[in-house]
Amino acid sequence: MNTTEFHYTTYLKSTPEKVWAAITTPEFASKYWGNANFSDWQAGSRWEHRTPTGTTVCTGLVRESVPPKRLVLSWVTPADFADESKHSRVTFAIDDIQGMVRLSVTHDQLEAGSDMATSISGGWPRVLSSLKSYLETGVALDTWAGQERSCHGK
Repeated sequence: MNTTEFHYTTYLKSTPEKVWAAITTPEFASKYWGNANFSDWQAGSRWEHRTPTGTTVCTGLVRESVPPKRLVLSWVTPADFADESKHSRVTFAIDDIQGMVRLSVTHDQLEAGSDMATSISGGWPRVLSSLKSYLETGVALDTWAGQERSCHGK
């Protein structure tokens, strides 16, 4: 299988702890993402990305968890969870740089040309822009304006 990857980096006026909480706390994530992330965030645990109605649109396993610096997740639709070959990987690297945070998100191990690979190229910039707005101003963007909420941004 041919694979592809996407890299996104943004800088935020925040702290690593707040960025970590924004990703891992359901109430916080729902404010800027529109969906919420649920897990105990321990390596090997399952995580779920749920809509406000409780529908799981994406899931996977926590591969690595080093609060508040690094979180690595497998990423897959619920229907494909049992098939490890369908899992892609998302890495959140959170670096403190003199009063600001560099958040680097790498989504890799994606099947080239797949719906997932195509769709996340629009999804991640929306999510990260809304995260930045929310942490810096207290006001999130309408993250999914014009799009359906799903695992892969469509």
